[in-house]
Amino acid sequence: MPKILLVEDNEMNRDMLSRRLERKGFEVAMAFDGRQGVEMAKSDGYDLILMDMSLPEIDGWEATRQLRAEPKTQAVPIIALTAHAMAGDRERALEAGCDDYDTKPIELPRLLAKMESLLGKTE
Repeated sequence: MPKILLVEDNEMNRDMLSRRLERKGFEVAMAFDGRQGVEMAKSDGYDLILMDMSLPEIDGWEATRQLRAEPKTQAVPIIALTAHAMAGDRERALEAGCDDYDTKPIELPRLLAKMESLLGKTE
């Protein structure tokens, strides 16, 4: 069962997405801000991280850069999640170290396809 870290500050988004992923067979841990997400990713082994980009404490861009600089987490796939789909956001996410990018509201089949693609590369 793949272990996913969901870093999301919005309680409704976090609850909805975590329940949907758990029904699909994923083990989901949750962090409420960027700082907690970085700490959890460093202390526990995750197969994939879903990173909201608009987070309190430290934003998803900086959290991703910190995870990429850390030997223990630099190879863990990260998918950026953002409600602010602006031109250049995908490129900005990839430059920060994300492996892929998805927009909110989440379309589960599209997100699952991206997750499965990245998880297939790590197995």
